Amino acid sequence: MQFRKAFAEPGRRSAFNAPANRGIESGPHPADQHVGRQIAAVRVQSDVSQAQLARSIGISFQQLQKYENAKNRVSASMLYEIASSLAVPVSRFFGGLPGNETDRDVPTLPVDERVNFIASAEGRRLIEGLVQLHPRVRGRVSALISALGEELAVVDPKQESGTSPDPMSVQDRLV
Repeated sequence: MQFRKAFAEPGRRSAFNAPANRGIESGPHPADQHVGRQIAAVRVQSDVSQAQLARSIGISFQQLQKYENAKNRVSASMLYEIASSLAVPVSRFFGGLPGNETDRDVPTLPVDERVNFIASAEGRRLIEGLVQLHPRVRGRVSALISALGEELAVVDPKQESGTSPDPMSVQDRLV
């Protein structure tokens, strides 16, 4: 009984009666966001779909999405299962996290803007939509996107010299 009274004493603080929110804003913790992005990046770099990874570790792909988007925290055992399934060390998911520097040099996988886009929610939606298309249609959509990218990459010499751009915009030229 004295144990309970000790925690009930006014002015006495412990882990059990600490304030619920210690100044941390609501929302996912930056470390959870980092780990989620790393899971997505490693999965994409390993050419594994969300459905394939989820099936291999015994969860739904929706749950995996929640891990990748930091909507749900990943437990240590689940992180271990994900790392085992993707054949990477668990530490790979913490690489680049501030305060997680190590003495030895761990080779990191190269990450560029394409991988970051693919790992984003927008990139995953785009890929999931493309995968559902008939292969022939998917090939045509891919060719269209490539053509758009090439057309938008064309540099107008008048813009480089500082004069006003051609009144016909790139979008008008595509139509």
